[in-house]
Amino acid sequence: MGGKKIVLAASNSESSEYLRSTWRQMLLATLPARFGHHLSDISVQNDVQPDGQACYVPNGLRVVEATLLQKHDPDDIAVCYPEQLDRFVGDDTRAVGIHAHNPLGITFAADVYAQFYGYNAEPINAQNFRSLILHPALRRHKDHLKVIVGGPGAWQIEKRGLQNEWRIDCIVHGEAEDEVLPLFEAALRGGPLPRSVECRGAEFGSIPPRIRHRSTFGAVEITRGCGRGCQFCSVGSRSVKSIPLDHILDNVRTQAAEGADMALLVTEDIFLYDQRRRFETNVPALQRLFESVATVDGIQYISMTHGSMAPIVKNPEILDALSPIAVGRSVHQHRASTHPDKRYACLFVGIETASVRLFKQFMKGKAFPYRPEQWPDVILKGMELMNQHNWFPICSWIVGLPGETAEDTRMSLELLYALKESKWIVVPTLFVPLEDTRLEDEARPRFAELSDLQWEFFFTCWRYNLDFFATKLWDKAKFSLGIPIYYYLLGRRMFGKGIKYPLLRLGCYPEWLLRRNLYLDFGNGRPAHYKPPAQVEIPQHAIHSHASETGHSGNL
Repeated sequence: MGGKKIVLAASNSESSEYLRSTWRQMLLATLPARFGHHLSDISVQNDVQPDGQACYVPNGLRVVEATLLQKHDPDDIAVCYPEQLDRFVGDDTRAVGIHAHNPLGITFAADVYAQFYGYNAEPINAQNFRSLILHPALRRHKDHLKVIVGGPGAWQIEKRGLQNEWRIDCIVHGEAEDEVLPLFEAALRGGPLPRSVECRGAEFGSIPPRIRHRSTFGAVEITRGCGRGCQFCSVGSRSVKSIPLDHILDNVRTQAAEGADMALLVTEDIFLYDQRRRFETNVPALQRLFESVATVDGIQYISMTHGSMAPIVKNPEILDALSPIAVGRSVHQHRASTHPDKRYACLFVGIETASVRLFKQFMKGKAFPYRPEQWPDVILKGMELMNQHNWFPICSWIVGLPGETAEDTRMSLELLYALKESKWIVVPTLFVPLEDTRLEDEARPRFAELSDLQWEFFFTCWRYNLDFFATKLWDKAKFSLGIPIYYYLLGRRMFGKGIKYPLLRLGCYPEWLLRRNLYLDFGNGRPAHYKPPAQVEIPQHAIHSHASETGHSGNL
């Protein structure tokens, strides 16, 4: 009986504020669901308001809610988690909107790690989404309601051919503010909906609606798009749009008023906020942004999503300007930090490869204003500068880019070796041909196809992470004891014998035992092939192009 006319929902794992850490939330996309109950420190339980509505959900769902509230009464809309669907989906419900960030766990990093437990292992976030989309309340009332699914991972459902099985009326792709009202109006009338909608994004001069309620992690958009043109990324082809400061601050105040003590600045590249022409960082605008957010009552912590190395190398003053707040108001702490409270700033940075050949082919705009040949120097210098200012990034690195050769992998191993003393987290992942990218039709590599060098790269990355985070001898001892058991019971059968010695490196076995079977030898003290340069020179053509342009671009 009853129910709300419009119900918006998101799965628990996509809404989770687990340990106030975005990268720890990513664990929910990598851990197999069947082992979730054994992991006592992993939680997807979220706070619920007294009326049963969600306290926080992904920011994209809050934008949809805000768009609908421009025309509909708040009493007609509910935003909830799966456990509360029975309370809000009833005879009066006509439209259910569901957020899909990574519904099947097949984006970068997600299903890669679940596969270590078996190729059919379902990660926690995929199980959570399936429980939501197949919820009995939706099936019980399906004859009088429409199910609309949207979000950055909605393409996965179409790709796997699950739309009919999951009884989804419409799948929405892209920035949907301009499409939300017409779609939901049609659903409320009971009329037919298109099976899918490709959104071109809001008009360049428009501003997304101010959110009305709290997002997960206090997430607040500050930019959309990137424009650097990486062929494996759909966002790379979209020009940058910056949100006005007063709009951002209103959204931050909304978060704080509902109990958020952290503001997460959501962006494809923090250094493109209010950018000048050709990716020129607007340092005064960035500093004003951080200082303004920090003054909002109730906000104790400020975090960031993504950034890039090239702007820092070109203009190290960025770190001088931002670090007092980015580090001083960070929620993250680590013993390696020189900050009085051991705090460090964290953001996601894409390294992707050290191969200049692959870099030129797939992502040459990522280094601008530097040449592709300078990419290893940009990474080394950028990491050095970030670490000096207590910025410890989370860096992605793609294994198995199309056409990757043994020499390409060796170059990545050499750069990895040169970064061995750095303060960072490195997340290797297999190449994924994402929808709406120039590489969407390329073949997707599988673990069973990886070379010995690629396995070595993969597990050397995780040995770095283990060394960086393990504070007790027992933490490493568990790996030393468990690795051989895993290899002989499962790993060898699934991935072949090439996994053995890379796994033993992860298990902290001595290098003298490994050196005959691995490319890198950490026990002989050999000098690194790459060294951090004193300075990375900007090519003359880039200097002239910057000098000839003034003004701003890409701002809403």
